Amino acid sequence: MHSSLRPVPASPHVQLADALEPLREQWSPLAEASRNLFATWEWNALWWKHFGRERPLQVRVVGAEGGEARAIVPLFVWKERPFRVLRLIGHGHGDLLGPICSSEDRELGYEALEAALAAESPDLFVGDWLAGDLHWASVFGGTVVRTTGYPILRFEHPSWDEFVASRGTSHRKAIRYYPRRLARDYDVEYRQSDDPATLQQDLDEAFRLHAIRFGKHAGCLFCGPSEAFQREFAAAALERGWLRLLLLYVNGTAVAAEYGFRYGNAYFSYQGGRDPAWDRLSVGFVVEVESIRRALDEGIREYRFLEGEEGYKYRFPTEDPRLETVAIPRTRKGRALVSGVEAIRRVPPGKALIGRLASR
Repeated sequence: MHSSLRPVPASPHVQLADALEPLREQWSPLAEASRNLFATWEWNALWWKHFGRERPLQVRVVGAEGGEARAIVPLFVWKERPFRVLRLIGHGHGDLLGPICSSEDRELGYEALEAALAAESPDLFVGDWLAGDLHWASVFGGTVVRTTGYPILRFEHPSWDEFVASRGTSHRKAIRYYPRRLARDYDVEYRQSDDPATLQQDLDEAFRLHAIRFGKHAGCLFCGPSEAFQREFAAAALERGWLRLLLLYVNGTAVAAEYGFRYGNAYFSYQGGRDPAWDRLSVGFVVEVESIRRALDEGIREYRFLEGEEGYKYRFPTEDPRLETVAIPRTRKGRALVSGVEAIRRVPPGKALIGRLASR
């Protein structure tokens, strides 16, 4: 049986891991330094358990001379033929992927990815939803396949009242009016899921509201085959104090949900749901406002709305560093493939086609 962690001859400071469990102790401090929920060992290990599909794992650990891990690049072989393509664990379900290292050290991130790709020599690396402000395509001579928003609300006021007062007139009125109107006319209750004994029941409500709002749709990351993964991660997140599942009940019935996580000083707004029968009372906006209020009161400094450019995500945010999916060729075959992608993109339907294929 081969070792789970073995040296790579091409670089004495890069190691190859073919199992995730032995990396947990090294991985967790790096995830904390990254300040990114999707960099955690728990997220990556559970994603791999549910979606790895027995593909070859090619996680690279980039270390210092003393053997201490400085970065982890969670790669796997997505495709072997006709091109050898590497991707990052967590793609599709996670936002803001990339080398797992300190968020303050972009040079270390570049160094780690270069070391990992040099050791593996794929035809192509596809990095899904990398940080747009780090310019991975320019640094590595790659191509940006698709882009999207990553809106972030940074709290610059110490109290909720000061935060609300800082908003524009119409927005300030909406923040105050809709929750008050709902509470005036109905029996309103907020429930935050914090008990393992009732977690699955609370998740039942969240999944029900998501299904009512969105129906069955292809590529759903919160339903169908993804539901088991989401439930298992929610349980792990609750155990670690990360889970923030907020349900809005009106007259005893759940009508809206906000499903997210606190990690470090950031809140990650992962998924929402609501009953469209209550849209006239803006229950989706009401539960969002309550979620933001609770985050600020909890001392959270960033409220991340995550991937997407839906209009509602820009009612609050103060900045948007963007996300990019980047294709980085490493061989002549890879460069030919990327050139072909660029040719397809220049055809009118090509951009939409590439967007659909990029996440698969």
